[in-house]
Amino acid sequence: MNERTSISGRNTLDWDVIAAALDGVELIREPVLVKKRSRDFFWYSPILNRKLKACFGDLVARPANADQMARCLAVAHAHDAPLVLRGGGTGNYGQSVPLDGGLIIDTTAMNRVLEIGTGFVRAEAGALMADINAALADSGQELAMFPSTQDIATIGGFVAGGSGGIGSVAHGMLRDPGNLIALSALSVEAAPRLHRFDGADALHIHHAWGLNGAITDVTVRTVPLQEWIGCIASFDCYTDAYAAGYALASDRALGCKLLSVVDARIGAYFPRLKGHVRDGADLLVAMVPAEGLDRLRAIVVAQGGAVDIALDEPARKAAGLPHVFEFSYNHTTLQVLKSDRSATYQQIGVPDAADVGAIARVAADLGKDVWQHHEFARRGGEVVSFDLPIIWYHSDERLAEINAIYEAHGFPVYDAHAFHVEGGGLKNADYRHLAWKKRMDPKGLMNSGKSLAWPQVRDLPADEIERMARKD
Repeated sequence: MNERTSISGRNTLDWDVIAAALDGVELIREPVLVKKRSRDFFWYSPILNRKLKACFGDLVARPANADQMARCLAVAHAHDAPLVLRGGGTGNYGQSVPLDGGLIIDTTAMNRVLEIGTGFVRAEAGALMADINAALADSGQELAMFPSTQDIATIGGFVAGGSGGIGSVAHGMLRDPGNLIALSALSVEAAPRLHRFDGADALHIHHAWGLNGAITDVTVRTVPLQEWIGCIASFDCYTDAYAAGYALASDRALGCKLLSVVDARIGAYFPRLKGHVRDGADLLVAMVPAEGLDRLRAIVVAQGGAVDIALDEPARKAAGLPHVFEFSYNHTTLQVLKSDRSATYQQIGVPDAADVGAIARVAADLGKDVWQHHEFARRGGEVVSFDLPIIWYHSDERLAEINAIYEAHGFPVYDAHAFHVEGGGLKNADYRHLAWKKRMDPKGLMNSGKSLAWPQVRDLPADEIERMARKD
């Protein structure tokens, strides 16, 4: 296989030899297919698209089980081959893009649901979130949370790169106690070792972008299955829609699974809602238990809105409409990008979810090229919100100006246009993650180039890196 150019350099490994060492593991070598599996949704960002679009791996392996994955890791270790793990490739920051070329380990063949018990499910890393939810139904349970991309997202990818999703407004973020119960991960050594991380220890691996161990299986929280009503309400004023969302999120007994607020201009890019919701209206998207529908209607009306759509699952299918969660999270960005690739987005924290006035004030300063879209969740038991605005991209300088406006109003920016984990994913170096990287990946082969802090600590003992975490 020919050398492949990457951002960080060029590897000159003999990929025929490596492929031969992996005989018996399903391999993909066709350049067009390798290139396809080298991408995720980084093209949502024009900045990342410029930087990452020419990065691709040299070989793809699809292990069928943990033993085959261990073999892939041992071969990579023996040849000093850079490696990247990927699931469905639904990340937005290039988490699964191989900056240095190398071996891509596609986990989607490791897709078994291993165990279902009361309050939990254990599945292999490559199991699709939608398939896990389907498997849970017979036990009268469902996942506590899942990403809006559940049809193609894997549980391992969600844990390695995600932080929350549909269900977070009821059950908190993935890192909140009880949601991520356990995981197992392999080290990258001559003889890879399987480590199990229970409870809070699982956070050593969670949201590290696959830098510090190859996840083989995950155990997450389940909750009783409910009859959900997908709702979309319309408002004449964005802040009224936001206030309704906050009121619903604060009603803990109501137990909404999803609460999103979408600017009317974004709603215009939802053609499948045409004729079902009022044109030109700001939208509140919700999933509410069937018994809570009347309470939701009352709160919406009290804030000046009207419920245009309220459908259970059979009615939704009969109407030919998508799930309402396809109008939330980064599905909103995708809906716009389907029509116009000049759009992008950003990830913005809201300092006080209850302060509707602050939402209006920052909007007034942002200008017409920024369209707000808020998601509600719980973190540590408290209601929080964050903005995933549509931004009409003009230049890097204008994007930086928008970021500065948000920050001047006290809204932290979690930059969606950075491919380092310390940029948008964590904002700061997580030395606990890096200490475990040293233990699990001593050569630094996993997802090379994705951590700014790793080169500064890679020669330190793991315990010393851990001490840096305690000082941080």
